[in-house]
Amino acid sequence: MDIAFLLNGETVTLRDVDPTTTALDWLRETRGLTGTKEGCNEGDCGACTVMVTDTHGSRALNACLLFLPQLDGKALTTVEGLAAPDGSLHPVQQAMVEHHGSQCGFCTPGIVVSLAAGQIAGETDHARQLAGNLCRCTGYAPILKAAEIAAPKQVPKWLRDLPTGPDPRGASQAHLPATIDSLAAFLTDHPGARIVAGATDVALWVNKQFRDLGEVVFVSQIEEMVRIETAPYMIRIGAAASIEALRLAMADHHPHFADMLARFSSAQVRSAATVGGNIANGSPIGDAPPPLIALGATLILRRGEATREIALEDFFIDYGKQDIAPGEFVEAVTVPRTPGEASRLRVYKLSKRFDQDISAVLGAFNIIVEGGKVQSARIAFGGMAGTPKRARAVEAALTGQPWTKASVEAAMAAMAQDFTPLSDMRASKDYRLAAAANMLMRCWLEDHGAPVNLAEVQA
Repeated sequence: MDIAFLLNGETVTLRDVDPTTTALDWLRETRGLTGTKEGCNEGDCGACTVMVTDTHGSRALNACLLFLPQLDGKALTTVEGLAAPDGSLHPVQQAMVEHHGSQCGFCTPGIVVSLAAGQIAGETDHARQLAGNLCRCTGYAPILKAAEIAAPKQVPKWLRDLPTGPDPRGASQAHLPATIDSLAAFLTDHPGARIVAGATDVALWVNKQFRDLGEVVFVSQIEEMVRIETAPYMIRIGAAASIEALRLAMADHHPHFADMLARFSSAQVRSAATVGGNIANGSPIGDAPPPLIALGATLILRRGEATREIALEDFFIDYGKQDIAPGEFVEAVTVPRTPGEASRLRVYKLSKRFDQDISAVLGAFNIIVEGGKVQSARIAFGGMAGTPKRARAVEAALTGQPWTKASVEAAMAAMAQDFTPLSDMRASKDYRLAAAANMLMRCWLEDHGAPVNLAEVQA
């Protein structure tokens, strides 16, 4: 596989690339750019953070979860490329020096790159931007101070005018298709090929399990699959759209959904992980499917030239089993919308940590109330069964009833009819049932103006 990209402003052309070589390994072992550190090698610590720029902008990514072909036609900036050609420090670097944001220094390069990417994107929530960068020395206070000082400064010209990358070499290669039609044709002939989008999951199979992925095909460069489009009565989300792009798109339509997605791992992972990947891997604890199911989302699947549509909830058959045929792939997800109508969707994520943690239970509630009565209810959970699943008994118990505390308490009792959750390291089955029921009460309380968000509750 041949690829071309910019590395700190220099064009790099590589031939016969191993498709599962990570950017981290290549930078350190082949290019000697050891400022990009290897820490956890699974996307948790942020020590390997680099900045990738393309036509969609600049974003921080974990180099350990980034396969080299994903860089084709893009620009890669490491910590060595943040300073000016004359050696002048980037404002983030200067602020880290002046405000003592570094002690042992191992995590510092990744932190600096994360903040530099955040500055370009206009991110002002520095804690959110740094949620994927672990530091065990400073306690973060001087780092956050440096971030606040650097944020309003002008993005340096040498990064502001950074080219988005050379012409991609993979456009004519079957394993790096540039269009959906090319991808469909490839998968028709190679139905066993592994689809790689953001690689935040499959890269772990390589890094931690040393698995051979076999034949792979990359999809994140297919512009049609990256787009999120809003029409009067529908939002169409390309399968290769990132979770971060989904978060930004949902902010205006379903702000509760967007707020939950801000807790989806870290900035680095959200900018790589895709909506289609979060669905297609069939995880019962994926954070995107329950809210999408509650919104009545439809999945568009394609095989060759044929497409079919199914309700997202019907895609998940059983644990590890989805309704998808060999050679078929997720092309997009569509969400119905009613222009001018305020969102009723409420989404609650329960995990042991606020950031960077897998959900023990995630509940999504789309309850329509008219004239004081529940007209309809779509309620979906993750972490309560072998698949993301609707709470149909709870929905039935609510529908047609007055939207009162008594009705909600009666519906809470129906939760055990819908779910028989497992006990595991994150939560016991009894805790999960109680938590899921309490989320319904939380939804009612929030709808009646009670403060339920711990980040907003004041003593």
